[in-house]
Amino acid sequence: MDSNSAHNPVFLVFPPEINVPDLRSTELTATTYDMSGPFPKSLATKMKILGAMQILFGVMNFSLGVVFLFTLENPYPRFPFIFVSGYPFWSSVLFINSGAFLVALERKTTKTLVKLSRLMNFLSALGALAGVILLTFGLILDQHFFCGYAETVTQCQAVATLFIGILIMLMAFSITELFISLSFSVMRRPFYCCD
Repeated sequence: MDSNSAHNPVFLVFPPEINVPDLRSTELTATTYDMSGPFPKSLATKMKILGAMQILFGVMNFSLGVVFLFTLENPYPRFPFIFVSGYPFWSSVLFINSGAFLVALERKTTKTLVKLSRLMNFLSALGALAGVILLTFGLILDQHFFCGYAETVTQCQAVATLFIGILIMLMAFSITELFISLSFSVMRRPFYCCD
């Protein structure tokens, strides 16, 4: 194909029974095309990514709770506050469920799934807020928990460092989960399609 044929105009000849629109019309018309899904592509991608992050935070909370469970040794007379509250375990259930509903909502949008996703994200936000409060109390109450019962200083430092590290990681996961859950539980505009 040479460059001359690329710029040649094409003339269409219509039979007399086909109405040709008046080309001198000043009205502007626009044609809209329906997308395959109800969400814009950027929002759908964000929903999938943030849903996967919620699932990951839930798995990490559960994993840190299991690690925390295996660091407890005798002769400690009581469990630390955060472990008694069970936060690493029940929060992981909330976070995983809210992430799963968000990913499912991105894949198939129904009215019921939108309501369930909002509800689960709201419950997850409440759980994350409760977790931030519980973790703050846990850091205050159990500051010197391990050092009061350890026999040697090195054992105290190692276990206390692990304990404080786990609490800080749980706090970071909870704050991030709070922001993710709140963003999707109070977001109303993109869900108008299904209300």
